[in-house]
Amino acid sequence: MGRRRQRTAPPVRPLRTDPVEDADDGAWVVRPIDGGRSTKAYRCPGCNQEIRPGQGHLVTWPADGGHTAVDGPEDRHHWHRPCWQHRTTRQPPVDRTRNAPRYG
Repeated sequence: MGRRRQRTAPPVRPLRTDPVEDADDGAWVVRPIDGGRSTKAYRCPGCNQEIRPGQGHLVTWPADGGHTAVDGPEDRHHWHRPCWQHRTTRQPPVDRTRNAPRYG
């Protein structure tokens, strides 16, 4: 009779650590979301446009305070990739209400 092979334990997978970006506006945890994993519509705070379901984007939240992605939905923001990259150079949105000045 042959010898039995000993079972080896499956390799230990490291915990997922999301990248932290340090910028002028603070430290942010940035998690990329693939288009296939996106099932809801979100509003991008950079351009105030809709991020449609199935569209890849980024989810960000402040890195300080030990927050995680599940701690507080109010701290998470869903951004288009270009909007996130240009968030520090973007001008404030122009108010286009009925009584706002058209040019200026």
